[in-house]
Amino acid sequence: MSLVQTENLTKVYGTGETAITALDHANLSVDAGEFVAVMGPSGCGKSTLLHLIGGLDRPTEGSVQIDGQWLARLSDDALSKLRRRKIGFVFQFFNLIPILTAVENAALPLLLDGANPAQAKQKAIEWLTKVGLGARLHSRPDQLSAGQQQRVAIARALITEPVLVLADEPTGNLDTKSSDEIAALLRQVAKEWGRSVLMVTHDPHIASYAERIVLMRDGKIVEDRRNG
Repeated sequence: MSLVQTENLTKVYGTGETAITALDHANLSVDAGEFVAVMGPSGCGKSTLLHLIGGLDRPTEGSVQIDGQWLARLSDDALSKLRRRKIGFVFQFFNLIPILTAVENAALPLLLDGANPAQAKQKAIEWLTKVGLGARLHSRPDQLSAGQQQRVAIARALITEPVLVLADEPTGNLDTKSSDEIAALLRQVAKEWGRSVLMVTHDPHIASYAERIVLMRDGKIVEDRRNG
């Protein structure tokens, strides 16, 4: 069974003549440990798809299943718990807290879930070391390059041992070298660490790091192919 499954996933904003269909009956599956890139022009529904799969928004029609659980059947509390424990989010602008160090930023999801602070710190150190930031544990975001900040964000996404990582334009704010490094790291997240990675990108070169490329246009999935 696929780790992620969407069935006729649809999102309509507004009503009547002003209604806009952002996502139109999208069917997508992602296997455990698979790295899938979603591409398409601005406004084609890529981010809407990601937000619905991540439980950040509710669909107008259709359904999402993650790790055997249908999101629509979950209470708000249960959905929040699933998001905290089973899904890691990586955003274009990192969303790090400026006054916290790399360790403190990475540990935050565990602390918010009620973990022991010492254990959360230790796990943050482990993940930051895995993503290549072992020497910058106590640096604040303003002391790190953009690429290093995104590595902190990836460590933060992985610290709860999620089954799924959702990355929304994770290289959109990076230079070419850092973009390649982050794309390679996301491939490592899937291949070596066994997480499913679903990445939205507008960059064909970055998408080439994924095993599968899903193309979207006008809210619809128009192509889904293996890469290479």
